[in-house]
Amino acid sequence: MTDIRTRSPRPRAIQLWLYAVAALVVAMVLVGGATRLTESGLSITEWKPVMGVLPPLDQQSWQTEFEKYQAIPQYRELNNGMSLDAFKSIYWWEWSHRLLGRLIGVAFLLPFLFFLWRGFVPASLRPRLWFIFGLGALQGAVGWWMVASGLAGRVEVSQYRLATHLLLACLIYVAMIWTAQRCNATNAAARPPTPVRIRFSAGALVVLVLIQIYLGALVAGLRAGYVFNTWPTIDGGFVPAAARLFFNAPVWRNFFENALTVQFDHRMLAYLIFVCTLLHAFDVGGSVKSGAIRVGAFALFAAVTLQATLGILTLVWHVPLALALAHQAVAMLVLTVASVHAANAMVGQTQRFPSPRIGEVREGSFSGRLAKSKPHP
Repeated sequence: MTDIRTRSPRPRAIQLWLYAVAALVVAMVLVGGATRLTESGLSITEWKPVMGVLPPLDQQSWQTEFEKYQAIPQYRELNNGMSLDAFKSIYWWEWSHRLLGRLIGVAFLLPFLFFLWRGFVPASLRPRLWFIFGLGALQGAVGWWMVASGLAGRVEVSQYRLATHLLLACLIYVAMIWTAQRCNATNAAARPPTPVRIRFSAGALVVLVLIQIYLGALVAGLRAGYVFNTWPTIDGGFVPAAARLFFNAPVWRNFFENALTVQFDHRMLAYLIFVCTLLHAFDVGGSVKSGAIRVGAFALFAAVTLQATLGILTLVWHVPLALALAHQAVAMLVLTVASVHAANAMVGQTQRFPSPRIGEVREGSFSGRLAKSKPHP
């Protein structure tokens, strides 16, 4: 009798689930960017993970929330005299941002528990998915930690905490994209090994993009994009005077608190990423036969070129809202392309998660335990 086994659709289901949640993370990052640019992030002054799902539903509730906002320095120093209708417009941005965070938690946890119950998740994949869920829970706490920094003693949130919040969101996103890419082993064995230097450079580009996003968040937190609005010069030259770059003591504070230094670092890393992605694309084109890896390398260079152009326009036009949002959206596009490209470059070089087959029962799953408990005739 011939044993015919068909590849199970389970890895594909996990892959699509991770992509869907990753798309929600992108949406949350973009809404978070709009929340920052519209100065809406401090409009909700309390952290209520459960009860905060419901917005104010009547006039008295709106007035109560408005009075809480009026008690913080941002209202007194920047928005004194704001109308209730104007407050509602910034409140909805922050409420939507928080609602997306809750939705992401539910969209990740409930399908994950279902997949575990059905035995769809290989044992090697479970710790990674639990770790991603833990990062998501931590992100909620980091978000409140960030907001709390702006409720007393200052009129905006700490740029340190803002950058940490955005970087953690991007790390969660990369982890989901990377895991999704490596869930399905189709055609992995047939692909020739990728040269070590290509794998290394593809991974290094992901790290550089994450650092650049962190620097971009520092620029946003310091409002550094609203000053030094010339290009290619900055503060009168391609490289500003050292006395201006490092006037804070100790010196390390300039890399986080000096608007000139932070914007200069953001520019220099952008140039480095542009050159590195160009060289990487030429290297891949001349040494790799895999179509997916070649396309990924050139797509990454194209995305970085578009992002650099948007960054320059955003700066010289003094950060118009539409351009600033486009700049943040394309940053996520660059991160997506870099992550997918790196995962493809490393196929077959590191662990891939096994694909269950139809009729196979995973040990440790509910179905497996049930099967073991049944008496055999």
